Amino acid sequence: MAEFMIRFFICNLFICIIIGILLLIKHLLRNSLTSRMHYNVWYLLLALLAVPFIPVQPLSFLKIFTWLGSLKHGSSFSMGTVIRETVPQNQSHTANWMNDFSLSVSQRTPSTIGLILWFLWITGILIMIVWVIKSMLRFNNMKNSALPLQNPAVRRLYDDCLYEMHITKPVPVYSTAFLKSPVMAGLLKPRIYLPIHLISDYQANDIKYMLMHELGHYRHKDTLGNYLMNLTGILYWFNPLVWYALKEMKDDREVACDTFVLKFLNQDSYEAYGSTLIHFAEKVSLTPFPFAAGINGNMRQMQKRIRNIAGYHPVSFRKNLHSALIYSIIAFFLSGAAPVLSIQAAENNRCRFYETDYTITYMDLDDRFEGYRGSFVLYDAAEDSWQIYNKKRAVTPIPPASTYKIYSALLGLESGVITPEHSLIPWDGKNYIYDSWNADQTLESAMQNSVTWYFQALDRQVGLSSIKEYIQDIGYGNRRVEGDASSYWINASLKISPVEQVEMLKKLYDNQFGFSPENIRTIKDSIRLYTTNDGTLFGKTGTEEVNGENTSGWFIGYIEKGSCTYFFASHIQSETLASGPLAAELTFSVLSDLRLWNADQGVAH
Repeated sequence: MAEFMIRFFICNLFICIIIGILLLIKHLLRNSLTSRMHYNVWYLLLALLAVPFIPVQPLSFLKIFTWLGSLKHGSSFSMGTVIRETVPQNQSHTANWMNDFSLSVSQRTPSTIGLILWFLWITGILIMIVWVIKSMLRFNNMKNSALPLQNPAVRRLYDDCLYEMHITKPVPVYSTAFLKSPVMAGLLKPRIYLPIHLISDYQANDIKYMLMHELGHYRHKDTLGNYLMNLTGILYWFNPLVWYALKEMKDDREVACDTFVLKFLNQDSYEAYGSTLIHFAEKVSLTPFPFAAGINGNMRQMQKRIRNIAGYHPVSFRKNLHSALIYSIIAFFLSGAAPVLSIQAAENNRCRFYETDYTITYMDLDDRFEGYRGSFVLYDAAEDSWQIYNKKRAVTPIPPASTYKIYSALLGLESGVITPEHSLIPWDGKNYIYDSWNADQTLESAMQNSVTWYFQALDRQVGLSSIKEYIQDIGYGNRRVEGDASSYWINASLKISPVEQVEMLKKLYDNQFGFSPENIRTIKDSIRLYTTNDGTLFGKTGTEEVNGENTSGWFIGYIEKGSCTYFFASHIQSETLASGPLAAELTFSVLSDLRLWNADQGVAH
């Protein structure tokens, strides 16, 4: 929840910008959009405001075309037969590479600021809910005391309004002493409530215009809009720009309703309709019921409505069409903001991997991944083809854990902090829980034993500014470097997806970075695990611990077999038991199923 609130807070910064842009667009297009479209534009904002609470990442219109193109590609690959686990039998000779010793370093605790924001947000929501409940109780009291309309003259006038506005299903009308102006309320069974004093001071035109106004709300389902606006106000109670937007939406709703009523009146009646608004503006206040729609409003709103009535002209078909086209364009471009506001998108921030650009086979490894959430990615360089299990997770960035040590070591070499011949860093004297850490380390021993302090020492000597430049240059994951030089890849800000892990290994293997060939060769040697008659396997595990539990495990690497090279990345997650060694075991079983690797007869390095 703490992380949700931090992301939700960031989303609200974008929301404020979007509201500002929307207000500017409405101002610039004030004469191009009809009053109804001006009001409907706000529904686009309500849709965007719902995005942070949607559990899946929304799809913008711009991505639909890519998705349609992807339907032409891709097949399925199934491993229906469960084959025995084929973890290399000679693991004991590989020292500690399978015992990924970075578990206790990568603990994370909930953000205090996030928890405080969460508490304040929930408290505000509860207060708003109490206010809404009190308003609903007052409304129920009014509803229970209301009586069906009895006045024959007003009833005849109401029937005339139904006929003129082409409404075949009558809306029940009640009279009450607890209102100053008419309102319509009720989502499934809407009703119109008239003040008794309005009926007793019977003025035919005034009542007619008010009834038509309420029926205008009925025709356009404005009570539903009221519910949506109030729900939005509850969730965004802390955002003043959202409240301002909701107020503007209500103003535009009334203007749109007035315009709708004017369509059924003669031009000579426009002034009388406006006079009714002015007359009642002095007598009424805002409705005390948040889910009701009425004729009332504040003086600023009334002035806006009067100006609209004074300048009203029947809208031509051409302008309606033009307005609808502009509205569609606004909707199209606003849809592009939906992924930005998605908490799911912020949480996953999936990497760009367009299926239409690749030859992909989708695998069924549910049996292998039973008990885990995870993915497997394999790239065949010779065939330029991919095999992927669980595409959604394969493109979802995750903290790299110790797999990042490959690139930390490469930076140390490229920066000259260490060299292939001289990579020794003295032990800092701290007593670590892993005995193998409590000694001087070379790059080979540090990589084999996953000695975190060694790579932290490299990063500190390189410096944070150089690290940030390096991460950007090589294009590592989400390229986010937060914290200091000792914690940026441990604090979970830096993330990378399994697909990106494979792409990074390809860059490393081919030295697309343009680094020293000797340094690249040194890194490759440091992660060489097995040599067999068929080829050589390189790899690195990674484990993340959260609150004392191993919750995330990586195994990435590549296989050289003759002229072929296969790059792979496996990732598993669970609440209590997911580690690098377990990810490696699972990976070996999948590679064996694919007849790509069998290390039983291999020589460990």
